[in-house]
Amino acid sequence: MRVHLLLLSALFPLAAACSGPTSQPAEQAATPNTAEAAAIAPLEPLDTVRAATVTAQSDTLLTNQSRHVFSNQAAPDVFSLVLRGPAVLSGEATFTITTATGEVIFREILTSPELEAALVYEMKTPTATQAEREAYVRRRLREFFADANFRRPALAANAAYPSPAPAYPSPAPASPDRATWNDLRQRPDAVRFDYLVGKEDRRHLVWSPLGQQVVHLP
Repeated sequence: MRVHLLLLSALFPLAAACSGPTSQPAEQAATPNTAEAAAIAPLEPLDTVRAATVTAQSDTLLTNQSRHVFSNQAAPDVFSLVLRGPAVLSGEATFTITTATGEVIFREILTSPELEAALVYEMKTPTATQAEREAYVRRRLREFFADANFRRPALAANAAYPSPAPAYPSPAPASPDRATWNDLRQRPDAVRFDYLVGKEDRRHLVWSPLGQQVVHLP
């Protein structure tokens, strides 16, 4: 009996070692290597949907917007002038008139030189510095829709019909025919907008209820 007990005590440590838990190296083998996983994982596609950081408005230099009664006595229109380009003295200003319902009824492009030209009448020296020229263009934009540039009535009741029709650069708003002219003369509430282009080209816009369009008065 004592011999059997000695044999059992000698075999017990061997049996315990064979039936123990899985060793640490076995767990590491079940987990893929980090570098290998990165090589196997597919790369994310390039983002071609996200909007570009540079937008169409990124070249906007100056903006002036104002509301005035023009085409509708009950709802003011939006008069907007936006200067875009590489610099104040080499840009283009988009002049638009938009109704309260969002319809653009007039659009015209004015260049920086056209806005700057009248500076010659204010110069006290033969030439102007770049800073003075830029300041003048900025002031032209800032004062473009001043209240003094809106007049009522658009036409005097006794205004004679002009002949011949005035010239206007293309594209141009329509010049009023005689019927439109006579209709505007009978509308004391019609509003005229005056603005200067270049040195002496003073333009006059008015909304014609008869023709449902902006017309240019001489």
